[in-house]
Amino acid sequence: MCRVVDLRQAVLAKNDASAHALRARLAAHGTTVVNLLSSPGSGKTALLESELLRARERSVPVAALTADLATENDATRLARSGAPVKQVLTDGLCHLEAGMLAGHLDGWLPDGTRLLFVENVGNLVCPASYDLGETLRVVLASVTEGEDKPLKYPTAFGLAHLVVVTKTDIAEAVEFDEIAFRANVQQVNPGVEVILTSARRGTGVGVLLDRALAAAEGAPPHAPVMAGRPDFPHGHPHPHTHAGETDAGGLAPTRS
Repeated sequence: MCRVVDLRQAVLAKNDASAHALRARLAAHGTTVVNLLSSPGSGKTALLESELLRARERSVPVAALTADLATENDATRLARSGAPVKQVLTDGLCHLEAGMLAGHLDGWLPDGTRLLFVENVGNLVCPASYDLGETLRVVLASVTEGEDKPLKYPTAFGLAHLVVVTKTDIAEAVEFDEIAFRANVQQVNPGVEVILTSARRGTGVGVLLDRALAAAEGAPPHAPVMAGRPDFPHGHPHPHTHAGETDAGGLAPTRS
């Protein structure tokens, strides 16, 4: 058992080092990463497409990278926004890692990209442990998933800078208890903001973009209590490098 734990800690420590380097390199290029986590079918892609469209309307230089085990369906949908989009196929891996992300960005991420949205693999377990060099970690849950979702997946919700509820247009039909959901979120992540959205009706669309831009401009994100716990040494949001700071690395030249 000890060898298994030691191996996991070594893997996460290596990922943390890669994430720290990637965060600094992207910050030096003026790019802020938003990491989106959710279960499959949460409506993450629909909301992201709406946010990308809103960003384009506001002339915000934005790009998106989406990860799935198979198919390029999500990239096809997101590309309708007109934003640069890249699909990553993980070939069975249930999460993205910082080194993987860095490799896919080299030579692809357009110069001047202000915000990079990363749509992680649909999974609330593995992705929660891996820092991707993000400045903003967002966890999404649809109204169909149950009010106890934050309690069932405390690491994912407990380490979030922002929680987004999706598909609120059908909240009444599925008898979603917003008060109970909010209480459960606060139990695992006191003080985190919860926003309500419906990509179909446009409710709340643009709020995620606003929060991402605020983070890009240096506004400190919410500080999850869980991130400071000694039993969560990895996978937590790290101190962030701001634009203008550099490291010894640097992204490879990019192509638009």
